[in-house]
Amino acid sequence: MDEKIKKSNGETAIEGAAEEPSTPGAEEQALASELEKLRGQLEAKEMEAKGNYDRFLRQVAELENFKKRMTREKGEAIRYANENIIRDLLPVLDNLERAVDHAKGGGNGKPLLEGVEMVLKGFLDVLNKHGVTQISAKGELFDPERHEAIAQVESEEHKPNTVMEEHHKGYYPLDRLLRPSLVSVAKPPEAKEKKEEDEEVEKGGRDD
Repeated sequence: MDEKIKKSNGETAIEGAAEEPSTPGAEEQALASELEKLRGQLEAKEMEAKGNYDRFLRQVAELENFKKRMTREKGEAIRYANENIIRDLLPVLDNLERAVDHAKGGGNGKPLLEGVEMVLKGFLDVLNKHGVTQISAKGELFDPERHEAIAQVESEEHKPNTVMEEHHKGYYPLDRLLRPSLVSVAKPPEAKEKKEEDEEVEKGGRDD
């Protein structure tokens, strides 16, 4: 027989018996499958990392916008912190201006007039120091952004919507309107013929 039986260490072996043949194709296939699996996992992690980075960038942008908004709101709060105080002081200023106008019309009380004018000037200086300015009104065209009309007055000497009288002044603290000017504005006079016609109609109604 070609095969010989040998005994070694109490085990029986068949000499010359063929070993199990290796299958390199199967190993390569398994390796390729494992590599493809790892490649898929890597791509998934890359996509996840990209998504995390995009979210990070958005959060950074939102944080910067929030910081800018807070800085702006804080600045506005500081700039307009005295708004209520200024509003309460405005009636005092109105009274001072009326006193000056009254004293000028009376012809007497020059020392009083000078004193009140001095107080008024000092008051306005304080307002100007804190960024409060008066709104121009009399003689200007009516501006609904700065003026509030309480009456219309017929006038042939003024263009329509011209401010004829200023009842109290308006004020701007910095760049925001605190109070509009209270004014009367001009309007065209009614035609004379229309007035006469209306008077005739009214007279006829009384006769009836």
